[in-house]
Amino acid sequence: MRLYIDPGTGSMLFTILIGLISSLVFFGRKLLLKASFVLHGGKAQKAGKEDRVPIAIFSDHKRYWNVFEPVCDELEKRGASAEYLTASPDDPALEKEYTHIQTRFIGEGNAAFAKLNMMRADVILSTTPGLDVYQWKRSKYGGYYVHVLHAANDPVAYRMFGLDYYDALLLSGAYQTAQIRALETKRHLPEKEIVLAGLPHMDAMAARLQKAGPESHDGVNVLLAPSWGINGIFSVYGASVIEALLQCGHHVILRPHPQSLQSEKEMIEDLRTRFPDSEKLEWNFDNDNFEVLRRSDILISDFSGVIFEFAFVFDKPVIYADTSFDKGPLDAWWLEEDLWTFSALPRLGHALQKEDLPRIGEVISHCLTDEGFANARAALRDETWVHRGEAAVRVAEYLIEKQRTLTAQNDMPDELPAPQAS
Repeated sequence: MRLYIDPGTGSMLFTILIGLISSLVFFGRKLLLKASFVLHGGKAQKAGKEDRVPIAIFSDHKRYWNVFEPVCDELEKRGASAEYLTASPDDPALEKEYTHIQTRFIGEGNAAFAKLNMMRADVILSTTPGLDVYQWKRSKYGGYYVHVLHAANDPVAYRMFGLDYYDALLLSGAYQTAQIRALETKRHLPEKEIVLAGLPHMDAMAARLQKAGPESHDGVNVLLAPSWGINGIFSVYGASVIEALLQCGHHVILRPHPQSLQSEKEMIEDLRTRFPDSEKLEWNFDNDNFEVLRRSDILISDFSGVIFEFAFVFDKPVIYADTSFDKGPLDAWWLEEDLWTFSALPRLGHALQKEDLPRIGEVISHCLTDEGFANARAALRDETWVHRGEAAVRVAEYLIEKQRTLTAQNDMPDELPAPQAS
């Protein structure tokens, strides 16, 4: 008799096994470094307060500058000292001039994490999941680690243990708090500090749109912007979805997920060879997606966070590919409820099936004119995007106040002085 393990359980066990092996490897390396340090007569060096950064911001890729720029601008306004640390040598932040904020490139990949693991900072803000799971470890010099969302969707859609070891989470909707609390209960984790702060990048995008106004053009621009991986549109539908769109007579814009350019490079290059730029089709690789979203009339995607930017900021309809989704490797696997994303998508737009491809033009026309989708966008916007227009202020104020509180606590003596004899 053979033992059967379902795919979801198998994925979870594999993820846990990899996590345990990685932890043992890093623990072993740490022991070797300590042993070498002692054998060579090293002495522990205590970090002084003057060496510590009050607020540090870490970005693992330049594409997250749209999240951090509004926060950095707000910290600059308040004269708050901070460091912005990036793993992208061409991060736009490096070209921006600040008085109170220092921007630094700290290397790519493991080189960046090696520096982060020895960082001296009071408060550390990041969008990067997986703290204390793989390469990125909490610094031995301490620090309060804060995660901020870069998309208006589920915080449990990260790979397993994505947010477990953060001290605080800055979220954008009440349902997200419920998901995190349910996950903490399931895993017997201590409760993290949770603050509903909103979404800095979507606030900034909405402000830009109000200033720029709508973009006018002839015809209909259809934007195909999928996520990456085995569940993404390009992996599931391949060239067939592009061929179908080109038959509609609309202008088609193809914008692969930035991660596809690294993890699925061969596939993207093959599609670009088969479908080169023309009057009917263009490829878009802009780091900033604002202009391509502004000039598009409808978006076709899957479960990518760009769906919510397009629907909630630009108030335009979407078509989402009804692809299979394996939540086995994700934190969501632990929860009984489905992801909020998959309850929201059917209300936002049409679910695209393979059999819909021959009539994709009709589906596009329907979505462009159906008022029901517009009403749903308004309701869902309220569920996942709280404190609209206030996020950068709220995040900056939180970081400043948290740093002050931690500093005040660290300055307090461990024991009260003994009373003097009279």
